[in-house]
Amino acid sequence: MREETALREAVCTLAASLFARGFSVGSAGNISVRLEDGVLITPTNSCLGRLDPARLSRLDAAWRHIGGDVPSKEVFMHRAFYQARAEAQAVVHLHSTWATAVACLEEVDARAPIPPLTPYFVMRIGETLPVVGYFRPGDPAMEPAIAAAARTARAVLLANHGPVVSGASLTDAVYAAEELEEAAKLFMLLRGERVRRLTSAQVADLGRSFG
Repeated sequence: MREETALREAVCTLAASLFARGFSVGSAGNISVRLEDGVLITPTNSCLGRLDPARLSRLDAAWRHIGGDVPSKEVFMHRAFYQARAEAQAVVHLHSTWATAVACLEEVDARAPIPPLTPYFVMRIGETLPVVGYFRPGDPAMEPAIAAAARTARAVLLANHGPVVSGASLTDAVYAAEELEEAAKLFMLLRGERVRRLTSAQVADLGRSFG
C-alpha cells in the first residue's frame, strides 16, 4: 500500500511538471503505471496539471475499473504497451507540440521518422519509432496496431495525434517522453539543413551499452 501511495504521488508530481512546461494542454494526455495487481491511470478528461492522487483510476489485473474516477478513454493504448512489452512499468501519452508535428508529416520514414541525431534519443527511445496509422482518438481499434508496433519499439508516434512512450519505471517513461519531444524539435529545426547523423556503428554501440 505504501508503494502504491508513493506511485500515486509521483504520477501527479511528474504530470504537473509536464503540464507546466507545455508538454500537454487542457485535458490532453494520460499517464499510467503498473502495479503488482493492476494499473493506475489518469482519469478521463483530467488535466495533467491538476491531478489528485486519491482520484487516480485504479484498474485490476483484468483491466476492470475498481477504484477512483473513471479511467482515461484511451486505456487500451496503455494496455497495448503492457501486453506487448513485459518490461514496461509505465506509459506516457502526450500531445507535445514537436513530436505531434512530426506525426503530421507525410513524407517521413514510418519506422524511424526522427533520425539518430543525438545519443540521448537513441538511449531513451531506441533505434525505431514506428508511426501508427491514423485512428480517431478513443477508437479501440487502435489497440492491435499499437501492440504490433510496440513489440519492437519502446515508443510510437500516432499519426496526426502524438507520442506514446513506455519505460522500465515511471521516471524512465517521463524522461523518454521528454527526450522524444526534444529530438522532434531538433529534427524539425534542422529540416532542410545538412546534418551529421550518428553512424550505424555509433547507434549499435549505444544499443549495446544502454539498450
